[in-house]
Amino acid sequence: MFDIVLFVGFPYVAVILAVLVGIYRYFNDRFSYSSFSSQFLENRRLFWGSVPWHYGIIIVLLAHLLAALFPGAWASLIGSPVRLYAMEVTGLALALLSLVGLTLLILRRLRNTRILSVTTAMDWVLLVALVAQVALGFWVALFYRWGSDWYLRTAVPWLVSLLKLNPQIQYVTVLPWVVKLHMLGGFLIIALFPFTRLVHVVTFPITYLWRPYQVVIWNRETWTSREKVQ
Repeated sequence: MFDIVLFVGFPYVAVILAVLVGIYRYFNDRFSYSSFSSQFLENRRLFWGSVPWHYGIIIVLLAHLLAALFPGAWASLIGSPVRLYAMEVTGLALALLSLVGLTLLILRRLRNTRILSVTTAMDWVLLVALVAQVALGFWVALFYRWGSDWYLRTAVPWLVSLLKLNPQIQYVTVLPWVVKLHMLGGFLIIALFPFTRLVHVVTFPITYLWRPYQVVIWNRETWTSREKVQ
């Protein structure tokens, strides 16, 4: 019963919550549908945390998504021991890169009083959830080898069964508790999605593709023009 709640009920509740609350927030508080960037408050430290975090996590998530969408092609890709080993090393490095970047972003918030003053309680909840999720992912990659392979035979069938509304939890309930926490952590972040600044990932400004060009005039007073006026 407990496994059904965790691996059937919780994923569905998380996704439904993300969709419904996300839509409600978009139409009722559209101004908040952004990342609330604090880049203008402190740019240099943001670069060293933001770049490794975004590049690392995006590639890792893309690999998870591609493996789930194209399991046959992914199995062929890692069919060679050399390619499998290269995938494992790359995944471990990207997880570490993401963890370092996220740690630097947290330290930036703690050490800069101006940024700390605009950090909400939900920001901290999200940061804790992200740190836990990335740390668990790094732990799994480090101590439970060949995840690129067994992911196809455990998480992917489970996710597909959820999508088909025919949950098959036997694929994941036998896994180590660290792996199960990592899987559930992904759905926890999905549940937090509509309540945090994570919503900015679905606000790509696609309208810019057909918006008319803007003419921008740089109006800057030079020392020469100032001397002429004087």
